Amino acid sequence: MKKLVKLYALFLMLIFCTFCKGQTNPILPTDPSKSKGFISPYGPTSSVRTIIQDKQGNIWLASNEGIIRYDGKTFTNITGNLGPDRFFSVLQDRNENFWFGNYGAGVYYYDGKSLQHFTTKEGLVSNNISSIHEDKAGNIWFGANGGASRYGPSAHFGSAQHKSLRAGGKSFRNYIMEGNTVIEASAGKSYPNIASGSNGVNPIFEDKTGKLWFGTNSSAFIYDGKIFTVVSDKEGRVFTNVWSIIEDKKGNIWLGGDGLWCYDGSTFTNISENNIRFLCEDKSGNIWGSGSVNGKWALYRFDEKSLSDKRPTVIEIPESLNLFGVFEANDGTIWFGSFDGVYRYDGKTITGFKSATGQK
Repeated sequence: MKKLVKLYALFLMLIFCTFCKGQTNPILPTDPSKSKGFISPYGPTSSVRTIIQDKQGNIWLASNEGIIRYDGKTFTNITGNLGPDRFFSVLQDRNENFWFGNYGAGVYYYDGKSLQHFTTKEGLVSNNISSIHEDKAGNIWFGANGGASRYGPSAHFGSAQHKSLRAGGKSFRNYIMEGNTVIEASAGKSYPNIASGSNGVNPIFEDKTGKLWFGTNSSAFIYDGKIFTVVSDKEGRVFTNVWSIIEDKKGNIWLGGDGLWCYDGSTFTNISENNIRFLCEDKSGNIWGSGSVNGKWALYRFDEKSLSDKRPTVIEIPESLNLFGVFEANDGTIWFGSFDGVYRYDGKTITGFKSATGQK
């Protein structure tokens, strides 16, 4: 009898070890409704870096407390207690699935039912993810510490670490920052030891011509699918600490970082010397930005009809120590992230979501 018990125990151990060995890309089921405290009438009280609105009208927040969805009444923490919660970015792709970028834990893919986790083991250039962008071909790009990764169709990756990705016909292709240049990584090679604090890719943006723009700490780059070219003005000045890149309705490219610049296809114009971190264009063609002025954090609005005056409307947020992503919702309200949560501006009043009455 004892011998049969030992054999049965050994059998169970073999099954368990075989199962663990095969889980290179685990599926993590999540049901926020069963997790106490993950649904609340109040919003996060720590840093919110990215804000988007999905096709159903819900507001999504990438925060230090996780990925949070707001349906107009309650805030639901989608990622729950996965671990390090420093989520910097969130994207809804063309198939209405979501991608969450975590600064420390890599990327999560969410199909509405479960979370799938990607790290350097699956081929990411780094586990410190700062931004996510989907290009016109459907590739998903990740701006990261030390470089960028592209997730999409690829036939030349052959290492074992991409086995689970190849099953779906997709894999990661990596681009590494080397000094003031960007190079494509060798096929199948990952770079898990990129030092924290090294030059990283912040925004990735595709313009109407199909070129990709990359903002980094050292420079901005344009990628035509073959070559990365450093962006500079006619005097040879490069653009540093670029945190946001957008294209307006007229086709102008805006770069926010150590100052605000507008590129009309031939000339870069310096709109502001102030630090401008995050940008968005509203339905009326006004450019909104978050940044600092005279030591205080503020929202900037550069009116479409008076951009040549370089005199923005400045809405100071004196209580805040930092401002992050800026976003216009479908109803025309402006949302912005802060070190202490998320706020909504309706043109007159700033509303916070840290209490039932809202805190400014």
